Amino acid sequence: MPDHANSWVRRIREDLRCGGLPEHAQGVQWFFKEEVRSHGWYTADLRRFARKTSRAIQATDGLDTLLQVADRLFAGEVLEEKVFAVLLLEKSVARFGEREFRLFESWLDRVSSWADHDALVHYLIGPLVAAEPHRTARVVRWAKSRNRWRRRAAAVSLIRGARERMFFPQIVRVSEALLADQDDMVQKGLGWLLREAAKADPKTTVPYLLRIRDRAPRLVLRTACETLPAATRARVLS
Repeated sequence: MPDHANSWVRRIREDLRCGGLPEHAQGVQWFFKEEVRSHGWYTADLRRFARKTSRAIQATDGLDTLLQVADRLFAGEVLEEKVFAVLLLEKSVARFGEREFRLFESWLDRVSSWADHDALVHYLIGPLVAAEPHRTARVVRWAKSRNRWRRRAAAVSLIRGARERMFFPQIVRVSEALLADQDDMVQKGLGWLLREAAKADPKTTVPYLLRIRDRAPRLVLRTACETLPAATRARVLS
């Protein structure tokens, strides 16, 4: 029986390799501390290509094959392959359930940079957590992981819910677990979560920021306060 997923993966990898801009690939490294392999695609172009490819795969081989293709691409070593895997599935996330959630959770162990991490968590894991709040129990456990990307994911995966004024008890639990974290990637993820919570529900979030201001890293507080009025921001940062 032919392996349609593998045929798609080979074709996509070749198109990604040939379609990038070498001059842009050199500049991509500027955004990362770790070494990143890139073909030099701009995100808008990559998203258009991914959506076109997703429609083609589903039309000929179905959603299961699409998932297989994405799973194999996210195992790759090139930035565009990982991000492309997420973009293939972005428009289908409402059709996914517990099996896919566990699959995407396993991808956290393959993350190689903040870019593929945030694509995975913000576009796939976060919406699935917001759709089924019981999944926050797993998210909270990630905050204790040795893997920096799982710890960042504990914060970033709650952002979709935070924007809907959901999950404040879980946001507090994750924050308390991560406040002493020295990893800047984790601190930026936590600051991002608290910023979105403060924007959506300042009456609940600002008092919490005032309670933790003596314990929270400055990076976390600065990020959390970015959208607050100047006077409120000054109170939190004073």
